[in-house]
Amino acid sequence: MQKQYFFFLLLFIISKTVSSQNNTTLIKIQDKEVYLTTTIGRTITGTYLFDGISEPIVQLNSNGTGVYQLTDLSQNTIKWGIESNEKGYPAFTKGFDSAKYTLWYKKDNDTEENWTSVQLSIHFNKKKIFIAGERSKDYVDEI
Repeated sequence: MQKQYFFFLLLFIISKTVSSQNNTTLIKIQDKEVYLTTTIGRTITGTYLFDGISEPIVQLNSNGTGVYQLTDLSQNTIKWGIESNEKGYPAFTKGFDSAKYTLWYKKDNDTEENWTSVQLSIHFNKKKIFIAGERSKDYVDEI
């Protein structure tokens, strides 16, 4: 009986370890391989408004798709991800009151692999997340 208990406990621990790793997507930028994830341990999905007020927007969906609206208000559907290591742990730079990530996106209808990078920064005291320093959204700390 104890052997069965130990076996099931071991199986449970292994399955939790495997499932806790983030999914990654591998892209190639020139001669460099970059791994992307859509999970960074904080909710970054949602709608980002220009100066936090109006259009043009950036919409990030949890499945790695979204919309990037240009300043002329034309919308492009995109695929996106946050730069990470191959295990899906996001690469970031910690500041005094912020964390900076690299957000990669490409137009969904682009036949080439033309990925563009912009900065995504989280400002903890202001409770704001910025994309490219101009599109922002408020967030609430998750408990």
